[in-house]
Amino acid sequence: MGKEKYDCLKCPGYCCSYPNIHAKPKDIKRLAEHFKVSEEEAEKRYTKKGFKEKGMKKAPRVLRHQKDEHFGSICWFFDTDKRRCTIYEARPKICREYPGRKRCGYYEFLTFERDAQEDPDYIAVTNNY
Repeated sequence: MGKEKYDCLKCPGYCCSYPNIHAKPKDIKRLAEHFKVSEEEAEKRYTKKGFKEKGMKKAPRVLRHQKDEHFGSICWFFDTDKRRCTIYEARPKICREYPGRKRCGYYEFLTFERDAQEDPDYIAVTNNY
């Protein structure tokens, strides 16, 4: 695929603020194994019913969220102080594949804003809540 044009370690976790972070059965199984609980318990504790997206027959299971000072809401498994995933090895497939290409639009936006603000730690928000 070639060299990516983004660095997730320099990002405050924008993709983790998406409201529907899908948790399919294999993802729930991975979470159950990670936390050493049953799949039923993992589904109950860590996911909820999301909202039905265009083209879907039913609403998906999604990861629960917590409050976040920058994006309003962010994945339950996101460390809001360190700005990192706490279940990186057990994260859902959708997180593993994101952004699915060599470029990340938010990272490009963030890089531009950090340069414009002359602040390497600036967090650009997009009113995702």
